[in-house]
Amino acid sequence: MQSKQRILLVEDEEHLLEAIKLNLELEGYRVTTATDGKKALKVFKEERFNLVVLDVMIPEIDGFQVAETIRLQNTEVPIMFLTAKNSSEDRITGLKKGADDYLVKPFNLEELILRVGNLVRRGMKGDDLKELNSYTIGDKTIYFNSYELHQTDGSITSLTKKETMLLKLLIERRNEAVSREQILETVWNYDVYPSTRTIDNFILTFRKYFEPDQKHPIYFHSIRGVGYKFTDNPEGQSQQ
Repeated sequence: MQSKQRILLVEDEEHLLEAIKLNLELEGYRVTTATDGKKALKVFKEERFNLVVLDVMIPEIDGFQVAETIRLQNTEVPIMFLTAKNSSEDRITGLKKGADDYLVKPFNLEELILRVGNLVRRGMKGDDLKELNSYTIGDKTIYFNSYELHQTDGSITSLTKKETMLLKLLIERRNEAVSREQILETVWNYDVYPSTRTIDNFILTFRKYFEPDQKHPIYFHSIRGVGYKFTDNPEGQSQQ
């Protein structure tokens, strides 16, 4: 089942927030909302999104600062600014903060939907470019299509589908903390809800496969309260 594309919508004008949310949901997107900058950053850290639609003038932390913080965590997710400011200086500021698009209020909802669609498709193409067929960690190479782990001595270990999917997700997001929410969506597709311990057991298995010292992991890490992270070691790994 194809999961819906996820959008974080940050807007403090309630009527506009509801109107945009409704129209995006009618287009098939899954929309999460926030009405201030602090809440937006909290939600962004906990979930994965295909697009952030961000009002500039919001309480707590303004949209420019929110975008700047998001870009420190994630350089790839598209960001669209919504703003009543129409000066070239504001547009330049928005682009410098990492925005991919800039829509001035008042705007036509149809135009917003078209721009959202373009940004989401662009982001998905970026993901396609990162498609991995294999990945080498130390002296072992994962072959994602055949669910196999090859060692330099010629031995082969069969991987389960879930192991392969989780490895691929962590490797594609290497050096980033991947939230439990994202793992549920990508690996389990929300069909079942594994306990935190279940995911921990997968990480322990990966450590047995790859870590020189399982008690002091250098590749696979549990991030308390956040999720899990695969750390890239430039000397020991390659991708194809």
